[in-house]
Amino acid sequence: MAQRLREVFQQVSQRAKSMGGGSGGGGGGGGAGKAAQAAARAVSSAIAAGALGYGAYNSVYTVQGGHRAVVYNRITGMKDTVYGEGLNFNIPWFERPVMYDIRTRPVNLQTLTGSKDLQMVTIAIRVLHKPDPSNLVKIYRFMGMNYDERILPSIMNECAKAVVARYNANELLTKRAEVSADITVELRARAANFNVILEDVAITHLAFSPEYAKAVEAKQVAQQDAERAKYIVIGAMEEKKTIITKAKGEAESAELIGTAVKKNPGFMKLRRIDAAKDIADVVTGSGNKVYLNADSLLLNLLGDADEKFEKSVSQKKGWRS
Repeated sequence: MAQRLREVFQQVSQRAKSMGGGSGGGGGGGGAGKAAQAAARAVSSAIAAGALGYGAYNSVYTVQGGHRAVVYNRITGMKDTVYGEGLNFNIPWFERPVMYDIRTRPVNLQTLTGSKDLQMVTIAIRVLHKPDPSNLVKIYRFMGMNYDERILPSIMNECAKAVVARYNANELLTKRAEVSADITVELRARAANFNVILEDVAITHLAFSPEYAKAVEAKQVAQQDAERAKYIVIGAMEEKKTIITKAKGEAESAELIGTAVKKNPGFMKLRRIDAAKDIADVVTGSGNKVYLNADSLLLNLLGDADEKFEKSVSQKKGWRS
């Protein structure tokens, strides 16, 4: 740059001298020479001021918050120093600063892989990452500015498939936290080889093939049907016990009634009186007219129905004896 400015200045001086020499003789030639020299000095001053302004403007740069800078030198290559936030200095034209954003950024990846029992699984992973600030020179030298696009998709895909292959399809649901922890360990180990820091790894989506989902649904329906059938069987057994108990009760009741009638025929009179009360309540509550015999309705409590009943009972005793 300085050599170029000197060449331009020499060319302007030579042109000014030639213009002064080509003018008329005597005093006129001396006046023209002075004017040419003044013009040359003005041009050289303007060039020097421009060069100084260019150097001053390009000799400083600002590193914004959440960023770091590495410097490339045209002669020595990459400098080993990582420059922090604020105002920094460099040599114009010979050095060029490169800014890196070291704030945490997300990356999402969705991949299709197979489980241990050969079921196809679609898994989506979100990773929060940032470059290692102390190794930015290596990152720029070997991977450039788009380091995340170069390494993260491949290692995320590989680690996710390697971990999912260790678990069965149902374990991916029941042991989701364990699966996420294994993927995190694998990814951090792989990313550390590339000087990338992973702050968080999370499974955002997990889906199975439609065939497997239908099979799981059919299995759940079958289990529910089996449980329902089991309860139906239990209910039938309880109903059977109830019927048996009720039959035993009715048999014992009939046996007790028969014994009571044998010992005291007046028991039947009490039962007839109770039945007559119930029938009378029904008949009186009804708005219809009744034209049946009182004996048929067991309402003849004052007639000879009891005597007929006692005679029939005594006759049966006589036959048995």
